[in-house]
Amino acid sequence: MLAQKKIIVGVCGGIAAYKSAMLIRLLVKNGAEVKVLMTPAAKDFISPLTLATLSKNPVKEVFFSAADGAWNNHVELGLWADVFVIAPATANTLAKMANGLCDNLLLATYLSAKCPVMFAPAMDLDMHQHPTTKRNIQTLVGFGNRLIPSESGELASGLYGEGRMAEPETIYKAIVEFFASSQKLKGQKVLITAGPTYEAIDPVRFIGNHSSGKMGIALAEKAASMGADVTLVCGPSQLASNSSIKRINVTTSDEMFKIVDAHFSESDICIMAAAVADYKPETAATEKIKKKAESLNLELVKTVDILGAISKSKKKGQILVGFALETQNELDYAIGKLEKKNLDLVVMNSLKTEGAGFGHNTNKVTLITKSKVPETTELLTKNEVAEIILEKVLTLQHT
Repeated sequence: MLAQKKIIVGVCGGIAAYKSAMLIRLLVKNGAEVKVLMTPAAKDFISPLTLATLSKNPVKEVFFSAADGAWNNHVELGLWADVFVIAPATANTLAKMANGLCDNLLLATYLSAKCPVMFAPAMDLDMHQHPTTKRNIQTLVGFGNRLIPSESGELASGLYGEGRMAEPETIYKAIVEFFASSQKLKGQKVLITAGPTYEAIDPVRFIGNHSSGKMGIALAEKAASMGADVTLVCGPSQLASNSSIKRINVTTSDEMFKIVDAHFSESDICIMAAAVADYKPETAATEKIKKKAESLNLELVKTVDILGAISKSKKKGQILVGFALETQNELDYAIGKLEKKNLDLVVMNSLKTEGAGFGHNTNKVTLITKSKVPETTELLTKNEVAEIILEKVLTLQHT
């Protein structure tokens, strides 16, 4: 189950840090690739050399190492991992996580992480029972982080009660169960499009839109975390994606169609989240157009209807999902798209909804299947929306 899984283990400054060594050994022994992050205080409890030896990777403690000139990029770490496990998670670190504080490499990586985060609290009885600690734990769970509860027993203070970090075997089991339960798309090939397309007017100008690619990339990363073999066809976007995803970058609608057409037949699920331009210049100028005349007329022609083309010629049992971004008569247009293009699911969102649409980290969508009964989400992060869409796809596969 853990073979080739990428796991970050975050170690905070508490006496339970000695258990982290046993957890790391269990993970590595069972095939995981482990990288360790330590807070400055953690080094008072266990040696970085010990954890580096067990993990078979250098321990990362600081953003910049003056000794060798190495820069530890927290963003790359957050993209690299399949799961981030913080054990022990002290009261201090939990408070910082819950409130977005970021004064060390571990916390910066936590705030950058695209992967699920698990945390195993460890502290003394009174600290564990304090209302602020309880609130912080509830806040983190509310953010979608996964709690590995503390256990009761003898504490370092000599008191007896709840606050001990879960045993390494318990944490290891929770990690294995997480991967087992999350692999709902294992063995399936998922094709996803994302971002805009740019249609050239001349060598420096184009027709495009404001799509950032965030929704499509969130879908690709969530599908990959669920075990799918993901191909992401992405228009121009500055956003990075997980290294486990096969990403093919394109610019124009014609390029996107060519790649989608080549991969659709072998796919089990196709989610067309890209904002493909509807029109393009009939002819693109080979040289930059000079600003001479008072006006400029462009002859525009329709771009290829990627969704329509593949659904009519190649759809043979695949689940096909389209997106509909509307500004008026949203539901009618979305249902029309569902029917006209033979979709199994259309995801509708409106530019009129504050916090949704292009460029935002959040989205509010309405899911419409062939039953034509709309299901509308709350305003959620695009990662949360991606999970809802993929769970709906799984439901459609089993009906």
